[in-house]
Amino acid sequence: MTASAHDGPPPLIAPYGSWASPLTAEALGTGRVTLDDLRSVNGRLYWTETQPSAGGISALFNLAPDTPATQVSPAGINVRTRVHEYGGAPYVIVGDTAYYSEFKDQRLHALKTGGAPKPLTPPGYRYADCTPMPASAASAPALICVRQDHTAPPHVRNAVVRLPLPDGGPGEVLYSDSDFVAYPRVSPDGRRLAFISWNHPNMPWDGTELKLVTLDGAGAPLPAPVTVAGGPAESVLDPQWDADGTLYFISDRSGYWNLYSMRSTGSPHAVWPRPAEFARSLWTLGQSNYALLGRGRAVLRFGEQGVDKLAVVDLEQGTGRVLDLPYVEYTQLTRIDPGHVAAIAGSPDAPPAILRIDVNTGNAQPLHRAGQALLACSSVSIAVPLHFPSAHGRMSHAFYYAPKNPAYQAPPATLPPLIAFVHGGPTSQASPAYAPRNQFWTSRGFAVVDVNYGGSAGYGRAYRQALNGNWGIVDVEDVIAAARYLVTTGRADPARTAISGGSAGGYTVLVALSTSDVFRAGADYYGVSDMTALARDTHKFESRYLDSLIGPLPQAQSVYASRSPLNHLDGFKVPLIVFQGAEDPIVPPNQSALIVEALRARGVPVAYLLYPGESHGFRKPENVIRSLQAELSFYGQIFGFTPADPLPPLAIDHLPAAS
Repeated sequence: MTASAHDGPPPLIAPYGSWASPLTAEALGTGRVTLDDLRSVNGRLYWTETQPSAGGISALFNLAPDTPATQVSPAGINVRTRVHEYGGAPYVIVGDTAYYSEFKDQRLHALKTGGAPKPLTPPGYRYADCTPMPASAASAPALICVRQDHTAPPHVRNAVVRLPLPDGGPGEVLYSDSDFVAYPRVSPDGRRLAFISWNHPNMPWDGTELKLVTLDGAGAPLPAPVTVAGGPAESVLDPQWDADGTLYFISDRSGYWNLYSMRSTGSPHAVWPRPAEFARSLWTLGQSNYALLGRGRAVLRFGEQGVDKLAVVDLEQGTGRVLDLPYVEYTQLTRIDPGHVAAIAGSPDAPPAILRIDVNTGNAQPLHRAGQALLACSSVSIAVPLHFPSAHGRMSHAFYYAPKNPAYQAPPATLPPLIAFVHGGPTSQASPAYAPRNQFWTSRGFAVVDVNYGGSAGYGRAYRQALNGNWGIVDVEDVIAAARYLVTTGRADPARTAISGGSAGGYTVLVALSTSDVFRAGADYYGVSDMTALARDTHKFESRYLDSLIGPLPQAQSVYASRSPLNHLDGFKVPLIVFQGAEDPIVPPNQSALIVEALRARGVPVAYLLYPGESHGFRKPENVIRSLQAELSFYGQIFGFTPADPLPPLAIDHLPAAS
């Protein structure tokens, strides 16, 4: 017999869930690196990168041609803004100076090459999504920024401001007549400013307006902005100016986020229309979904059925050529030169990478990766798209990951435990790109389904709005349908199904457990238990989000009560583990404390881990590690298997003794 790549020790026979994985909680917690905010400036690429060894802070890096990545920000500096709490676009590069937001005080700081950081703005203000006035402009050097004013809490005010350089200050307000602003972009001649705005109760994926205003000299009064696109039922995003003065933007007026162009004397024109999503929900500022190359060309990122592709498009002819690349997710497209762009790209089987892409040949060169691969490709479970029937004739979507570990095989006639993951948002989306979290479970013998329930982005405006008025209904129905579909098709053990989610996903976990009997265990990461309390306590950006998801208050008070898991305690029958950051401004800790105390009082099996110093989404490696270990221990105790990992003790209140 000829030797093959599969020769070696035969796989061990061991129950699902008990497999020993090379992807340990420690490796995931200390090696989990994220890349974001990629920008190209004068031939150099800049980006932010989390540093687990420094407590999960974000550092600023750059990369010149044929050189290794270099950290720009001093050690210990956390380049991260809290505008909208979710941040995004925390820095801008002008000449030899980086202007960045320091997380601790939220002030903009100026950092010259070889110098020390100097504060540019006073306390009490937050800044993001800054853009420099072009060198060709007649006005003095300045930054145009999104500013969030916290000097008189709780009255938070958002504005587009001009910050003079090099002196700084709080900034001169250019526009403040809406609840929110984003994407301030100055035309190449420095005479026109484009930005988007929106008002409560809309979120930016519901309805925004694209506004234009003429800029004169610094300090001169501005004429009233003109709205050129958008409205309460149209989401406009990502305006960009081309060198010839054409303004491009993304709009979902067709039912999908597509690219449009607009010249000074014309109306908006769809450039390359198709039933695909050319943008993502604007949870973080500064998202760049396309790159203008000049000479009438652009590179566009578009998503079809939740999977991303890149296309080189002739902006005049409206024709496009899709690049054949082995990646499934692209973010932060930026132009390097007329023939090259860079992007952060997600692969099905490896950590994200910064790519340099030749738009003529389609060749993609990885320049920098988000840490080391924690699993060999042969051990990675690849996402399989699922499209399955849900309630009321709807079709829903998910990505399925089968158990995979070449060193192990399950006993015959057994089925794997299933974890149904529910993404946050809820107007967000699950991606098929490599995610160490999914592989942590599949390499131990779990099946995983990552559900893009109705209300998720990535499938068009109608699908995105399926959750309007129906949060706590459609999302729950779709997650239940996904689990039942996998059970029915023989890919999951019906007696060992779990549901796990964070934030909005945590809310879906609680509702599913309190209103159905499909799941036998649940893991809630900083989820919502009391809808009325959330509407009262959360931050400005999401303070009216529930108007569309549930209904306006006080008219819909009874609906808030009926959709709150805290009011359905009789429905909780199965064990629950809850994780919460003690300093979470988005879903405050009382949301978890209330449900845990209520379930303990009723004798429902529950475990609770509260992390001091953590916010919304865990960044500290020790908390990431402890959460994974605790969730694994929890499932082992509930589903009756012994994990191979050495795990710290986990007490589950009211858990019946094993028979």
